[in-house]
Amino acid sequence: MTKAEGGKRIDLSATDRIAVVAGSGRLPVNVADSLADAGHAPFIVLIDGETDPGTSLWGYEGKALAIEQFASLVPLLKRERITHLVLAGGISRRPVWRAIRPSVSLFRILPRALAGLARGDDGLLRTLVSLIEDNGIKVVGAHQVVPNLLATEGRIGAHAPQDGDWADLRAGLEAARAIGALDIGQAAVAIGGRAIALEGVEGTDLLLERVRDLRTNGRIAGRKRGVLVKCAKPGQEMRADLPTIGPATVDAAHAAGLAGIGVEAGRSFVLDVGDVVERADRLGLFVVGVTGERGNT
Repeated sequence: MTKAEGGKRIDLSATDRIAVVAGSGRLPVNVADSLADAGHAPFIVLIDGETDPGTSLWGYEGKALAIEQFASLVPLLKRERITHLVLAGGISRRPVWRAIRPSVSLFRILPRALAGLARGDDGLLRTLVSLIEDNGIKVVGAHQVVPNLLATEGRIGAHAPQDGDWADLRAGLEAARAIGALDIGQAAVAIGGRAIALEGVEGTDLLLERVRDLRTNGRIAGRKRGVLVKCAKPGQEMRADLPTIGPATVDAAHAAGLAGIGVEAGRSFVLDVGDVVERADRLGLFVVGVTGERGNT
């Protein structure tokens, strides 16, 4: 089958073998199931403490690795004759260095890994991608394997932003890009035409919980509507860690009293899109793909 790779296209033959490094969340599930449906049953690297239990991921061929065993990843992929790798899902913690066992593989990659870590999360991701590809394994983005997961421009569902919501979408997008440039986060909440909460290391769920608490304790009492906006970081490594929303994001935005969600079109994932649309329509929220200017509704 043929898949898009940025502006290029790659051919995956019947002999290609694809692995998915599965962190938390629904993205690795969506990717793995779509690959299997297309005839490329994936090999799953299950990250201990991160890969969600009880999903279809545990039914595929694979192996569990602790985050402290990161040096074993490339040797494992080579033994399994993996040709393509997808990095999908969240990783909530860094390795506990005292739990890492010395090995030849570790000493080979440790200087580059530490240098990448010093440049922040995106630098670490770029280093990881480079280390894998130096061993002849092509790292591809989830969007290159399952392009229909990407947000499209304009309305996604029955509800559209009201005229006043566009000021919030613009303010949220500007704020999310600003913190992305600092490698802090990918999301912001805007109400009344200005950003009132920014995502940090806690992630989007806790950002929305914080906004809900602000409404409850009266800090933003009387302010109606408002939006969550998620966008890729400037210079984002597009093969890993793209912004993501799913049905749980819709629930959390509704609980926070927001009117809708904006996601960067073409650079963000909408997971379980049918469930997202059903839930947003039922709760009265809009979901819209934005590009920096007022999109079509």
